[in-house]
Amino acid sequence: MSSPHAKTAVDDLSATQAEDELAFLAREIALHDRRYHQDDAPVISDAEYDALRQRNQAIEARFPDLVRDDSPSHRVGAAPAEAFSKVRHRLPMLSLDNAFNAEDVAEFVRRVRRFLKLADDEPVAVSAEPKIDGLSVSLRYENGRFVQGATRGDGETGEDVTANLRTLKDVPVRLTTDDPPPVLEVRGEVYMVRAEFATMNEARAERGEATFANPRNAAAGSLRQLDPKITASRPLRFFAYAWGEAEPAIEGRYSAFLDRLGAYGFHVNPAKKVVDNEEDLLRFYADIDARRAELPYDIDGVVYKLERIDWQRRLGFVGRAPRWALAHKFKAEQAQTKVREIRIQVGRTGALTPVAELEPITVGGVVVARATLHNQDYIEQLDIREGDLVRIQRAGDVIPQVLEVVDSDRKDRGKPFVFPDHCPICGSLAVRPEGEAIRRCTGGLICPAQRIERLRHFVARDAFDIEGIGKKQVPQLVEADLVHAPADLFTLADDEDRLARLGDLPGWGERKVAKFREAIAERRLVPLERLIYALGIRFVGDVNAAVLARHYRTVEAWRKAMIALADGDDGERAELDNVDGIGPAVIEAVAEFFREEHNRQALDDLLKQVEPAEAAARGGEGAKLAGKTVVFTGGLEAMSRAEAKARAEALGAKVAGSVSAKTDMVVVGADAGSKARKAAELGIEVLDEAAWLALAGEPA
Repeated sequence: MSSPHAKTAVDDLSATQAEDELAFLAREIALHDRRYHQDDAPVISDAEYDALRQRNQAIEARFPDLVRDDSPSHRVGAAPAEAFSKVRHRLPMLSLDNAFNAEDVAEFVRRVRRFLKLADDEPVAVSAEPKIDGLSVSLRYENGRFVQGATRGDGETGEDVTANLRTLKDVPVRLTTDDPPPVLEVRGEVYMVRAEFATMNEARAERGEATFANPRNAAAGSLRQLDPKITASRPLRFFAYAWGEAEPAIEGRYSAFLDRLGAYGFHVNPAKKVVDNEEDLLRFYADIDARRAELPYDIDGVVYKLERIDWQRRLGFVGRAPRWALAHKFKAEQAQTKVREIRIQVGRTGALTPVAELEPITVGGVVVARATLHNQDYIEQLDIREGDLVRIQRAGDVIPQVLEVVDSDRKDRGKPFVFPDHCPICGSLAVRPEGEAIRRCTGGLICPAQRIERLRHFVARDAFDIEGIGKKQVPQLVEADLVHAPADLFTLADDEDRLARLGDLPGWGERKVAKFREAIAERRLVPLERLIYALGIRFVGDVNAAVLARHYRTVEAWRKAMIALADGDDGERAELDNVDGIGPAVIEAVAEFFREEHNRQALDDLLKQVEPAEAAARGGEGAKLAGKTVVFTGGLEAMSRAEAKARAEALGAKVAGSVSAKTDMVVVGADAGSKARKAAELGIEVLDEAAWLALAGEPA
């Protein structure tokens, strides 16, 4: 097929003809890109294809005002950006829970059955596909046009890499359909084929440039280039496998959705299969594992997803992972090498962690030079000594660890390793609480190692996310005596003398200092859950921080309750113990944190500089159950207890495990016992299942 103006010289084209010709060329070149890169079935020669691109380029040069958003010229990169802007995902990009054995997979299916209250003989169809080892991204299409692309980031906020993603030939600039959806966010993985990765690394080595450790690192580094022309020069590919925001909503079956993505012009992994029993899931996993080396790209496991999308919606999410999907990871690769030295690292919470410095060795394509030894007991149980030959593996193909000593019977072994009882950094006493495996430095913020790591945690993406302050900058600020505690970051931004000293540090300057001040100004208003997480309290990750924020709502209420908890208030301990998802370890860790006066002071100093926003309940301020405390008791018929709790939380409620004066309502099912009686005694509203379903907006 050719355009009606194909024989007209570029110099003779009118503006109207040029506009028609550019529209034709955009469609035609995209079609041939798809046939070549995705279908491996080109229908024109390379010379004919080059001629199409050259004509497009010539027309755009003559009519620059007519360059289209879906122009093929965008595939070779736009002008470099100064920095990536942030993109707030309309729907979070969440991670997957992991399985490492057959029992984990069986339990996944059992949990689905329990949650949905399915009969034992009802088939549970699951789609299985290889888990690509790449970089997760989201592509937003509006009326069929690619308008924005972003990295996963922290799941809530990513980086705008639209210009870079336009350079990938696997990413359609326009969906191949005459009836595109108004909105569709397509999610998937950017990756590199191993052969193309090797060729690229060889060329870099010949030019004297640094080579990449593995295809995933290369893909991630290539996509996050400020100059899209660099991204365009790298052999990046894209597999589509999920969706975010969609209008209309995605319905039906997951495998049908993948077929639709393929029809839209995306590359969908052909190595996928739908099965309806655990045995076939495990057979698929074993088959993919056996063929792993034959695949042209790196994978680190198999992903299972429920086929029925309506079931996916009912199951929802727990923490940062969907209940309806699971990643079945491959066994780690192993190798043997020698232990050069055993060193002690001090983490941000004061934990003393032994690390083995190794003779460098390649494991699974990555050079490994150190491995974790976990704790004192681990070293003693395996009797690991300096100079030993050990077997190591990359756990989950990521974190190296020592499995065993291979030559423990040799006569010239070194002395047993003696674990220190004082911090190797600050000299403070290192104590090991009864019942715990970890020894911890008691130096707190006076310990330089903890100070740096605590501040790194504070500024990290999931915490305060302070732009321009990261792993390299924090030690600079501490060593220059500019920052010692979190509040110092904010006072620094207002202190001209200290800012002048900051500008004199290597890598800084007037422009970067100005950006630092802007970044600090943007973080003076912060969500309460981020502040709680940023404090670095043991066992309080982002999920527990969000639970605490939703329960107490304001920083004043949370701080007051935690100080009371630390001071031995049994009522506060009982209330916190009643919060669904908060266990004894979290309660004790929070109490320990607030028992230390310097921790309270650090928080108070910080609160003079920042304003934590009141936490909104999940359902929003206008939700029917927002802020209410609900207790479920007895057997429910229409949904499982787990699904009922998830639904209540989605509507903004707090789900508690026992009835107290602070309970707002109790939902009773069959055979309700003491909780129902206690609710009646306290005059608390009691709902039967039908009333609960009506309140929750569910069909009875």
